[in-house]
Amino acid sequence: MALYNFKTTADDIAADCSDIIRGKVILTTGVTPGGMEQPLLKQCEETAKAIKSASPGVSTRVLELDLGSLEQTRRAAAEVNSYPEPIDVLCNNAGVMVTPYNLTKDGLETQFAVNHFGHFLFTNLIMQKLLASSSGARIVNVSSDGHRLGPVRFDDWRWDGGKTYDRWRAYGQGKTANILFAPGLAKRLGNKHNGQDVVAVSLHPGVVGSNLTRYMGDEEYQALRKMDRDLGFAEYWGSIENRLKNASEGAATHVYAAFDPSLKEHNGAYLVDSQIHPVEKVRPWARDPIEADMLWKLSEEIVGQKFTY
Repeated sequence: MALYNFKTTADDIAADCSDIIRGKVILTTGVTPGGMEQPLLKQCEETAKAIKSASPGVSTRVLELDLGSLEQTRRAAAEVNSYPEPIDVLCNNAGVMVTPYNLTKDGLETQFAVNHFGHFLFTNLIMQKLLASSSGARIVNVSSDGHRLGPVRFDDWRWDGGKTYDRWRAYGQGKTANILFAPGLAKRLGNKHNGQDVVAVSLHPGVVGSNLTRYMGDEEYQALRKMDRDLGFAEYWGSIENRLKNASEGAATHVYAAFDPSLKEHNGAYLVDSQIHPVEKVRPWARDPIEADMLWKLSEEIVGQKFTY
């Protein structure tokens, strides 16, 4: 029987891993507790204040990171590289969901840019900070069971200038990329620091109410229901109420991914409900090592930089 499950909370796992967590330096993208009507930096500052209030001994920094801009992502990475301490855990948590078709100033479709390309560039640019971790670093990519909605469209990832664009399939593409990024990192960075692996994993946090769903009205929900029926994913045909998690339950797999020591033996894994998800339940396009290598190559081409380890 698994130690953790659907109802496990972040506090449960934090208590179990308290000795491991103590003293760690953690960098998390997408820390935005309020609604989008607030400026993002203000939201981050509120998060920092909440952390300080709950744990006065914990120091925090606020980093401006716009994953939709390769130029600004490079500036943010340079700022991180100027920090005096190493990074023990990087949690690539930021994302957008089912946005209307739009291009970033780099000419990239927004969901793919923010959910994958930005994180790919940022992670690799601060890699020396991660490699400097004395305990072996963790890289956590927050994906989704929405990866079921589609693979990376290597021949049409630009959606033919919007002509073939589908919000849900574009979301699926980005979430598939988040999963494939983890084994790509594990392959290149395992056993790179004094015999200790850099452990990279991906996860589905569960269905948690957040501002991530701000672009979703009834039309988008109905489109998702239809797509799941068309694709034959019967487990998603029922009420979403049965799959909802509260905030602490939704954060549990993040904590498990970042700190559970057993994951050192499962580099590149995909996690659900604070467990390693059975590989047969991961869609084939999200667990193909060839597609992971193809994505790494495409990502290097897009960001205009090669990363060799």
